[in-house]
Amino acid sequence: MRRNLKTLLKYILLSSVTVVFTVLTYRIFKSKDFTRDRNSLGLARSIGIEPLAPREVILVDNEKIDWHDYEQIEKELKRLGRGEHGKPEFLSEQEKHDYDSLYKVNGFNAALSDKIAIDRSVPDIRHKGCRAKKYLKNLPTVSVIVPFHNEHWTTLLRTAVSVVKRSPPHLLKEVILVDDFSSKAFSKKPLDDYLAANLTKVRAIHLPERSGLIRARLAGARAATADVLVFLDSHTEANVNWLPPLLEPIAQDYKTCVCPFIDVIQYETFEYRAQDEGARGAFDWEFFYKRLPLLPEDLKHPTEPFKSPVMAGGLFAISAKFFWELGGYDEGLDIWGGEQYELSFKIWQCGGQMYDAPCSRVGHIYRKFAPFPNPGKGDFVGRNYKRVAEVWMDEYAQYLYMRRPQYKNLDPGDLTQQRAIRDQLHCKPFKWFMENVAFDLPLKYPPVEPGDFGFGEIRNLGAPELCVDSLFRERDQAVAVAPCLSDAGRKGKGEQNFTLSWHKDLRVKGKSLCFDVSDPNDKADVTLYPCHGSKGNQYWKYDVEKQWFLHGGNPRCLDCDPGQKRLYVRACDESSKTQKWRFENVNLTMIADWESVGIK
Repeated sequence: MRRNLKTLLKYILLSSVTVVFTVLTYRIFKSKDFTRDRNSLGLARSIGIEPLAPREVILVDNEKIDWHDYEQIEKELKRLGRGEHGKPEFLSEQEKHDYDSLYKVNGFNAALSDKIAIDRSVPDIRHKGCRAKKYLKNLPTVSVIVPFHNEHWTTLLRTAVSVVKRSPPHLLKEVILVDDFSSKAFSKKPLDDYLAANLTKVRAIHLPERSGLIRARLAGARAATADVLVFLDSHTEANVNWLPPLLEPIAQDYKTCVCPFIDVIQYETFEYRAQDEGARGAFDWEFFYKRLPLLPEDLKHPTEPFKSPVMAGGLFAISAKFFWELGGYDEGLDIWGGEQYELSFKIWQCGGQMYDAPCSRVGHIYRKFAPFPNPGKGDFVGRNYKRVAEVWMDEYAQYLYMRRPQYKNLDPGDLTQQRAIRDQLHCKPFKWFMENVAFDLPLKYPPVEPGDFGFGEIRNLGAPELCVDSLFRERDQAVAVAPCLSDAGRKGKGEQNFTLSWHKDLRVKGKSLCFDVSDPNDKADVTLYPCHGSKGNQYWKYDVEKQWFLHGGNPRCLDCDPGQKRLYVRACDESSKTQKWRFENVNLTMIADWESVGIK
């Protein structure tokens, strides 16, 4: 009897424990997403619990909504006024009295900016498929960080207003304007007062000394309180529904950085237009920013984010958690330069990924010139590049030094902390980055380049005293002809050494400025523009037999007006002596093999 009683008590106790365990386990597992955990799925079924069907989990965890603010869109469509809808605008003669003085200190038409509303409308130039896209209902909050130094009043405010107007209010936690020790009076108390009265989500922090773009961004990131950091430049305009496409990939994986498409706000007319419809960020081995074509699978899905090896620079979104896990920016980087490569390499090599989002667009003013004086810190850009190369590029750093041998002698400063971050995060080698992320970069920008087709003086045979001369001019300025330096002893008075590079472009020797012709009309000027590859406006070929420089796929010939010292292209004419040029040094072997050499 006692034995039966003892057995009964043991059975009751065991049954009670089983019931409690089953109830607790049921509660735990009922809340779990079994579609993402195979071990949990098997255990759940083993105790008689059938998990939610995958589609039910998706409805709960991955519900998507239309984030467009149709009321705001409708209001903007009805706006009238100067520069509205991103249309080009012009100053009248009566309005040009302060044009020059403002242009000089800003590098763009600030006088015109003052005539355009700070909350102007911009054109929705997204791919039409973007208008139907939905994004996750639950997205992280955002701190937008805008560093500035002596930014013009209306362009700075237009940046902030466009963000506030075109962002979902509950996602936008704050906009932080980081004043990098500006000297303009309105950058101090007047700015603070204006923000307090008109833009309550926007605040300014004022740095006590000039710190440079990189450290200003870091100061803004330290002050931010939201889940995601979005960095913008101080003369930008956010476009329709720009924020959700940046945030969704980060919500899905916090180790993701997302960049918007960067549109062009024309510096003279403030016209808002597309730069292009997307390309993957890259670099050449002098660390000039370049772009790679979209991959075939990306072209099939024009509204989907696509992977990009390198960011353009100042416009991107990243989770605060991941940003600080990576150590933020390297604080040893000074002023500006190289920071986009350092962060891009870190993201990819240390377990993250980077995308461009076609449905997120932000306009940006590309200044005609940089209005800021040299900070007087020597070759700070070169030191920055060396820091990036020494920490992240491994054996590939040698290719940077091959192009810029002066970097070898620069002191990059203490790299201990940066190397420790790489070790602690178990980051992959740069070879992995080149083979898996920027795998097609060497096809367009090979580490060891082929030789050039030719270099040196370009002398006109119709006017043999004249040579092509870039006259130390800069971007968007015309190339000309001038008395040949080798004859006239004009040392220092001109720039007459050019290269017909293996890219099949004509460039100023030692610079990344190429001969560019964008005008299809007769006698179109030859201007200087940053080299971007030989296709289209920058394609040049030298015909040794006819002594012609041919431009473009539908060739026109390089020609000049000796009297006006003007250089241009026009229809080729075998009887024209001014279309014939003697190129000082020509690689006949390479020119004979023209079709097999050149940019891929």
